[in-house]
Amino acid sequence: MISINSINSLSSPANLGLNKANETATGIGQKNFSESIKSIGKQISNVDDLQQNANLSIKDLLTGKNEDITSVVSAMAKADISFKVLVGVRNKLIEAYKQTMNMQV
Repeated sequence: MISINSINSLSSPANLGLNKANETATGIGQKNFSESIKSIGKQISNVDDLQQNANLSIKDLLTGKNEDITSVVSAMAKADISFKVLVGVRNKLIEAYKQTMNMQV
């Protein structure tokens, strides 16, 4: 699941490779950016895992392997919230990209 701390760490300038303008020659900014991309990939993978776990719990409930409906509802809620947060972060990133592209140099 995507936590608020991981979103805050992704939005910090240091993790986006934007902390210093003169780091382009040293490659430090590129390293931070690549780490940020890897972190985003891990978060997407976590959301996918939650979705798959929720689907599996639904199948278990329907087949009779699991009779605890609260765990199924809980798994679905976790998957739903994490997906909504992921879509919100994606929308903010797209909005920031569009604003950056519209800047006049």
